[in-house]
Amino acid sequence: MSSHLSADHPAAQSPGQGSVEALISQTRRLRGDVDAVRRDSQDDTTDPQGRWQRALYDLALHQLTDLDAHLAQLRDGPAPAPRAGSLLSRVGSAEWNLLTDEAEWSAELFHILGRDPASVPLSLDELPSLVLTEDRPKLTAMVTDCLVDGRPIDGEFRVVRPDGSVRTVHMMGEPVLDADGSTASMWAVLRDVGELRRSQRAVSETRDSLRRRPAPPWHGLLRFPDEGRPGLDLAAAHLPPTSATGRRSREGGWYDACPLGADGETLLTVGDFGLPEADAYGPAVLIGALRGLALAGTRPGRLRDRLAELLRATALAPVDGAVYCGYRPDTHTLTWAHASGPAPLLFRGGTGRALSGPDGPAGQDGPSGEAEATLEAGDLLLLHTGALEPEAVEHLLTLAPRLTAADSAGDGVRLVTRELDGFPGRQDACVLIARVTP
Repeated sequence: MSSHLSADHPAAQSPGQGSVEALISQTRRLRGDVDAVRRDSQDDTTDPQGRWQRALYDLALHQLTDLDAHLAQLRDGPAPAPRAGSLLSRVGSAEWNLLTDEAEWSAELFHILGRDPASVPLSLDELPSLVLTEDRPKLTAMVTDCLVDGRPIDGEFRVVRPDGSVRTVHMMGEPVLDADGSTASMWAVLRDVGELRRSQRAVSETRDSLRRRPAPPWHGLLRFPDEGRPGLDLAAAHLPPTSATGRRSREGGWYDACPLGADGETLLTVGDFGLPEADAYGPAVLIGALRGLALAGTRPGRLRDRLAELLRATALAPVDGAVYCGYRPDTHTLTWAHASGPAPLLFRGGTGRALSGPDGPAGQDGPSGEAEATLEAGDLLLLHTGALEPEAVEHLLTLAPRLTAADSAGDGVRLVTRELDGFPGRQDACVLIARVTP
């Protein structure tokens, strides 16, 4: 039986060494340029736009690395024993003789499938035993079409290796005819594309995340302090409504963190406007007013009344519900007041609860209708707008073990947005997470 195990069909003509070397040089220059641009780009893992760009850079580098290695193989010929884990070990070939029922596999194919190179290659009838049950009909159909109708094979399926790991394999093949024009054997190239598909999924997921959760228009006017504030690791997100609500995102919520006075204290706020349709840039005006009041030292318990006075002199909608929190890093003291807004959620030691208002038992009464409590390093505070349904808030509390185990506020926000994505009946909402640092 003639051997086709080089992963290049025998009919293919080898290009000149000079032209291949030129292609390799061009590919490596392009890969270096892409890597340099990626390193110089902003790597903001909390921003969907930044994550999407990073995933695209990674995918482009992955594909250029693959192209470089394939061209090197074309120049040098098949390596007799590629090192484990290298790209060339992820491309193998095989031929199945239909007359003798014999099979020949390249060393790379044994590696891809996780089988001992000293073992006997599997026949076409035995090959499906390596494939996930749900993918076996696809493989059977491809092989049948190739052998019966002479159609080329070009498809993917998943194989289970002896160690239990699953690999996605792309198979391309065609029938090999004898002198009479009858199908004598089937030849195929198989490539492990698991890493490539993971990169492509990362691009797709971050693109979808960007579409589902666009940054609110005011975010670029008044930047949220992604670097955090003294004693706090911060992250926040805007969650547009689910399609089930049938409502257009009204951009009427806001979140912010800014200095409160001049002694390192931080003001954390989230809230909603009261009208069903609000000016898209109204939150920017309101946040500007809040920051001015905060810098002047206005305490959380007074912010509701002072904001109401300012908004009455504008065309903006009134604030429907908001929560205002002040945090002092030197004493780990949290003060809060919620003007018809939802209470802050506190997560500590794997449990979560809603903080009570100024008259409740969770905190000691403070001045001007404020409540007060002492936080600990590792505590996670979650503020949200009133657009979240009670069921969604209850679901957030069940996430306490995972939220308190999060390495950062950004990880916590990503967990919350994933869990609330598609939550039935969710309206336009904002969430803010503050993680207390030592």
